[in-house]
Amino acid sequence: MAHTLHPFQNKLRTFILTDITNEPDDAQSFCRYLTYSNQFDTEGIVPTTSTWLRDRVAPEALHDIVDGYAQVVDNLNIHTHPNNPYPSPAHVRSLIKPGAPVYGMEAVGDGVPLSEGAHLLLQRLHADDDRPLWVLVWGGTNVLASVLYHIRDAPNAKSLRSKLRIYTISDQDDTGAWMRQQWPDLFYICSVHGWNQYSSAAWIGISGDIPADRGGADRSMVTNEWIKNNLQVGPLGSKYPNVEYAMEGDTPTFLYLIRNGLGVPEQPSWGSWGGRYLPVNVSTLAPTGHFADCDDEVIGFDGNRHKSNRATVWRWRNAFQSDFAARMQWTMTSEFSKANHAPVIIVNEYIGLEPFFLDVPAGTTITFDASKSYDPDGDELTFKWWQYREPTAIQTYHSWEVADVEIRPSSDSQKVEVSIPPADKSCSVIRSKPPRLMGRGPPLHIILEIKDNGTPALTSYQRIVITPTIVPIFCEHKLVSRDQFVHAYLRLCHTFG
Repeated sequence: MAHTLHPFQNKLRTFILTDITNEPDDAQSFCRYLTYSNQFDTEGIVPTTSTWLRDRVAPEALHDIVDGYAQVVDNLNIHTHPNNPYPSPAHVRSLIKPGAPVYGMEAVGDGVPLSEGAHLLLQRLHADDDRPLWVLVWGGTNVLASVLYHIRDAPNAKSLRSKLRIYTISDQDDTGAWMRQQWPDLFYICSVHGWNQYSSAAWIGISGDIPADRGGADRSMVTNEWIKNNLQVGPLGSKYPNVEYAMEGDTPTFLYLIRNGLGVPEQPSWGSWGGRYLPVNVSTLAPTGHFADCDDEVIGFDGNRHKSNRATVWRWRNAFQSDFAARMQWTMTSEFSKANHAPVIIVNEYIGLEPFFLDVPAGTTITFDASKSYDPDGDELTFKWWQYREPTAIQTYHSWEVADVEIRPSSDSQKVEVSIPPADKSCSVIRSKPPRLMGRGPPLHIILEIKDNGTPALTSYQRIVITPTIVPIFCEHKLVSRDQFVHAYLRLCHTFG
């Protein structure tokens, strides 16, 4: 039955930097990462220092977790598409190379030798591979900083930097901010806040119960009791430690990349299980690649509206916790039928994990049909279609800035009619007085969630990105120019309100 699962056509390259043993959450995140490692081409796993672990690195802790993985990898391979097997334990071990056992900038400078981990990163950066290299940082960044310093004067330094995609869990040493100042062109996702003020960061939404969000996120799936019953099972689960501060604070770095039909890694502002981020500086004079936190407004667990940067992560908590729990069940059985697997979505004959893009004339209606979607286990499916408004907004108040898309589902919700607002709503620049129409409006994001009724219940997604357009008008067999149309349209809007 594994052939009925969704294959991953193009794997993302990843390289992990972790201050493992600083606290339990790195070990927790690594356990989870291994259950998703068939989705990635992992190219390095480097233990590093951080502000909390300044003078040693711990490769042995990573090898210990791989010991647990080695006992379950055969079971995991029963539950994935044959084209996407899990990496062998021997291969995973070969990727573990130590970073420098010194803090921050002590590892960077003239005459400072590169660590084994930095040499591996340099090798991967020089590889003949056009795919971006995602550096996922769970601790300090001095391994990356030392490599960038090493190549700083190389003729192809800028080209090499352009291959990097960095997602770091805040700044945990003194090299992160330094790199962003030295090379502002780096694609760099990082929360910005006061030093060590982690409760202000988006990523804490993975499990943190911040007072400002209380009542929004469901706490039931991040407690030690839930973890014991659902995650600390089997040989790999035995390597998953109890929570001390916050569960899996580093996990959003790769939740952001999970191939489930929701996220688009090259578009941080579109949102995913790993959060949603906007450019820090949009200046045309000195643009940067730094992306930082923004807010989502979500109907919370308590039925009330909650708006925060952390909501960009915790809004998906039940889905990503259930997904991990299912994978831990995979580790326990060699029988496909004894575990649950995510639904496969097909919309208008399209089957894939990338967004469904289309241009639609403003003021018209389009039909989407997901009735051919299926569950590999034969479970019953529920369909939910909704507009994700925040990715369309360019300011803070999406409630008045973003045009409402009318979504009319069929009785079983397998099909919907989606009506695009007229051009004065969907193709206008509302900040202009009077509003200025554009030939193409900002993209509107429709999310289809399909959830099965297995145990645990699993969710798949399809993102539909609709760009409203202004349709040219023909009068007496003559094509009316765009300017003429805009003028006429605005006059009609003024006349009829």
